[in-house]
Amino acid sequence: MPDLPALPADPRWRVEHLPFLSAVSFALLTCAASVGFFAGGADAALGAAMGVLIVTVSYTMSTLVIAWADTVRPALLMPLGLLTYVLKYTLLGVILAFGVSSEWPGKTALGFGIVAGVMVWTGVQAWWLYGRTVRK
Repeated sequence: MPDLPALPADPRWRVEHLPFLSAVSFALLTCAASVGFFAGGADAALGAAMGVLIVTVSYTMSTLVIAWADTVRPALLMPLGLLTYVLKYTLLGVILAFGVSSEWPGKTALGFGIVAGVMVWTGVQAWWLYGRTVRK
């Protein structure tokens, strides 16, 4: 076995942003469902909420897999990270292909929910990381 670098004393920094991002995502999910309901009824509310939920689960899964791989063996980061992304985007492609081909009235709201989820999660995570680096 090759000599591996020592692990950090406290590996929790890899996931310390998840509770805050989960709270923001829940708030966005609630807002998206409300906007969807007022704009297009119950189907649009469900679609918008599902879009935000898909992004939240997807990003959380990536974070947890990457954090776990980094604590177990950093050499696993690239293969497991790429595998996670391939699985996520394959699943997202299947969901979107099914949504586009269906006559479900909430499919447009689903797309808007996904876009809103990606923009908000990415923005809040960038803001979180910027604040973390400024403190140090």
